[in-house]
Amino acid sequence: MKDLRQLIIDSVAGKSKAQAQLYQYLAPKMYGVCLRYSKDETEAEDNLQEGFLKVFEKIGSFRHEGSFEGWVRRIMVNAALERYRKNHLMHPVEDMGVFDGPELNEQIISEMSAKDLMKIINELPPRYRMVFNLYVFEGFNHKEIAEEMKISVGTSKSNLARARAILQDKVVKVFGEIANNYSA
Repeated sequence: MKDLRQLIIDSVAGKSKAQAQLYQYLAPKMYGVCLRYSKDETEAEDNLQEGFLKVFEKIGSFRHEGSFEGWVRRIMVNAALERYRKNHLMHPVEDMGVFDGPELNEQIISEMSAKDLMKIINELPPRYRMVFNLYVFEGFNHKEIAEEMKISVGTSKSNLARARAILQDKVVKVFGEIANNYSA
């Protein structure tokens, strides 16, 4: 493959072959990002396509400072957020009560694969999954999440706490049973 910088320059110039090569290079990674923010594979594919349309529309604004992959990733996340905001009515939640859940032990965690964890994360209610992914995977703080999702900082914190409690409960239920079955 050509040098990434040259592919970007050629893509800015509108060369479809360079755009196709960039797409082929980045699509598998970006599909994984889109999948985290989608309810299913079809929605992830739609977000990927929408994201790449925006990438090629805005590629001329990439300043070659920092990671191109990171720049594309941010566009993909924003495309998923935009679709989410269009399709989900957001209800603010201001209750910041502590969500208690069962304790995770090291044996349960060590028996989980990344695929198992992603499956459980994808089962979260949509707004909890969005906040969780933005906070954990993208490194957003609650103020940034609130701005992106058009919710309050308190709602972001509450949604993250609730997502963690749900995940912890599901992990203990699913993998606690598996661990108990092995020890019998």
